[in-house]
Amino acid sequence: MRASRLLSILMLLQLRGRQTAEALAAEFEVSVRTIYRDVDELAAAGVPVISDRGPGGGFALTGGYRTQLTGLAADEAEAMLMMGLPEAARALGIGQAAALAQRKLLTALPEDGRAGAVRIGERFHLDPVDWYRDNEPLPQLPPVARAVLDGRMLTMRYESWSGERDWRVGPLGLVLKAGVWYLVANSTSDASGSQIRSFKVANILDFKVLDEAVTRPPAFDLATYWQQSVMRFEASLRPETATLRASREGRRRLAELGAFAAKAVATADAPDAQGWATLTLPIESANHAARLLLGLAPEVVAVAPEALCAEIRALAAQMIALHPSPPANGAAGVTREAARRVTRGRAR
Repeated sequence: MRASRLLSILMLLQLRGRQTAEALAAEFEVSVRTIYRDVDELAAAGVPVISDRGPGGGFALTGGYRTQLTGLAADEAEAMLMMGLPEAARALGIGQAAALAQRKLLTALPEDGRAGAVRIGERFHLDPVDWYRDNEPLPQLPPVARAVLDGRMLTMRYESWSGERDWRVGPLGLVLKAGVWYLVANSTSDASGSQIRSFKVANILDFKVLDEAVTRPPAFDLATYWQQSVMRFEASLRPETATLRASREGRRRLAELGAFAAKAVATADAPDAQGWATLTLPIESANHAARLLLGLAPEVVAVAPEALCAEIRALAAQMIALHPSPPANGAAGVTREAARRVTRGRAR
């Protein structure tokens, strides 16, 4: 650990020039006293480090000194693909290795190329976590990732919507989707035989890494499997369809529900003179769609199937019953206008 920090300090001084003890201590999450000891050790090893006191002072390498210690260690090479995703690298337990690999690569670049690479890092930031979702800590992720890299079998206790059960799996890969980590593994726990499944890492309650090698399917490709899995999942989510009428504003709001709705809006019929268009929307069920579409009323009107229209009428009746009547003067005019818009949407 200390040798790695000494090398990192050397790389930083070469890349960034003069650094204060306080800045280095913050960078490596150690005390200022530890940084002074590290710099003394570098100097004792023959590294020409100079120290200036006072404002504008700090540590620096004497002019022209460059180290050639830029070879990547095994863990740093493994972490290279995660250098653009520092949060993901930290979650996997390889944050330090990724940072050190990045410094080594920058050190090896010529001056002009290094400046361009640093500029990209300063001006572009990738945030894979979805809106309204906390970046929850996953203590089980680093050891599971290690099992994936080492190709070791796992036994685990897993919680799904149907309850808890034990699994014996062969890890094949990890996928980060909208801030959620998934383990793709070959399950050998089913009576039907081996089957590739996806497990949410946050739902792994307990696990044990076995001293047994994973046998990977010969033609397995993680990216292809995941793409096909997502397509199957999305198709299974919305097995039914609904015919809708939507105003221009309604289509805009409908498209914000997700890719499936945006595609339906993009393939809608040509709008009429008032801007209303007919479209076909994939839905999970009449009940689920009714609750979704009520939030878009009166700009979106259901036309078919009748089961969906009946659900909307029933939910609307419940909402009216649960809310007090409006004052004698006030909302009546707004209610009549909303009703007129719905009538216009249905009539076209």
